[in-house]
Amino acid sequence: MRRLATKFLLFLLFPGWNLAQEAKPLPSADERYKADILLVVAHPDDEGGATPYLARAIYDEHKRVAVVFATRGGSGGNDYSREHGPALADIREQEARQACARMGITNVWFLDGKDTASQNVLNSLANWGHGANLEALVRIVRLTRPEVIISWLPGVFIGENHGDHQASGVLAMEAFDLAGDPVAFPAQVAGASKRLEPYLENLTPWQPKKIYFFGDASDENQFAGKGPAYSIREVSPSQKKPYWRIALEAAKPHLTQFPAEIHRLSSLSDEQLEKMMSDPDHAWWSEPMTVIFGKATVPTQPWEAIFPDVEPRQKQPAAPAQNAVPSATIMDSRQAVSLALGDPWHFYEGFRHAHKLTDLPSAPVPEMAVKAGSVVGVPVIITRKPGTPREITVKATLPGGWKVISGEGKFLLPDEEITHLRLDVQAPEIPANELKDRKADSIVVSGLAGDKTIGECTLRVLLRSSALPQ
Repeated sequence: MRRLATKFLLFLLFPGWNLAQEAKPLPSADERYKADILLVVAHPDDEGGATPYLARAIYDEHKRVAVVFATRGGSGGNDYSREHGPALADIREQEARQACARMGITNVWFLDGKDTASQNVLNSLANWGHGANLEALVRIVRLTRPEVIISWLPGVFIGENHGDHQASGVLAMEAFDLAGDPVAFPAQVAGASKRLEPYLENLTPWQPKKIYFFGDASDENQFAGKGPAYSIREVSPSQKKPYWRIALEAAKPHLTQFPAEIHRLSSLSDEQLEKMMSDPDHAWWSEPMTVIFGKATVPTQPWEAIFPDVEPRQKQPAAPAQNAVPSATIMDSRQAVSLALGDPWHFYEGFRHAHKLTDLPSAPVPEMAVKAGSVVGVPVIITRKPGTPREITVKATLPGGWKVISGEGKFLLPDEEITHLRLDVQAPEIPANELKDRKADSIVVSGLAGDKTIGECTLRVLLRSSALPQ
């Protein structure tokens, strides 16, 4: 009582005394959700593209990892049970959470993107609700405050080339650049208000240090030297097993996607698994795994370790040949009328420039894979200066067996700066046994304004027995 009376008397005589002696602590950010690495992917099971590296980071470098899935995978197949659509999405969410939990990852979020089966990133961004999901991802970046973001490579390559994969990489890159900007989604970083507290979030702007990508291209060798490389066969000092083995165990909850493969792998002996993973034609991951450098806000080299304080020093690769940007995709600003390949390739040119992705790999010549016998759309963009001729001629040069369906001939352009055209061409039907060693075909589209060439663009197309719709 005497101590309390003394404090009360001091407070009356010196009103500022109590404040100076006993400052009231204010709440800080929630450390339960702080991450060193934020993985941003499209579908449940996509985390498997990075789990060999994440196993190293979690178990032997003691890094905290959080995962964001942009969709819940409701448009995927179900090879395990009868559920589809929204019910399948519910199942796949649980599979993803279980798979992440096997590696000790408990901070898992899902955005509101809709699983979109195509190879065009713009289809995915449109169907997802680009702006709303970007805002949600920026919120998660500000909440988790990662040092590093890893995502799917935004670009078009022969391979699975899933538009959703690309879209998750686009959102990750945009969130990387926006999360540290206090005027981007400002309600997220505004101080909470007692009267309207549901609307203001009291987060803090956060700038991650680095962003990296991994790809779904058939030829992963093309990314060698584009970022640090990590052995998947190296044995984890703490877990006493190779990193690929940890990743393989983590993939087993994804029964709706590959139940036969999971059951087969579960029946194999350690020796059989080792033999499988040593065979490049059957291994789930390449050796070594290259994590493709995007960009950084701290001094670093693309080939240096992601966390150089705890990871072995990376060997500087020999200078790779620079990817020449094909003239078919560049518009000549000096021309009155110019023709170039359209979206998504045209979009990616602007995207890489806007986000200063100077080292991000792209195909030397635009390319994609399609199903044999399908109709291939070749998008073309025409740029025209005011007051210049509006009549153009578009022509396609095709390999043997291909034929033009529509989009070739003379056109009168609208009196506008930009016009989008599309040539539809029919791919030949090729027996499956003849597709294995078949090389990509080249489709060339050229244009004339009067007797002057306005440009040409080339699209390499590899025919396969199956592929995502364009």
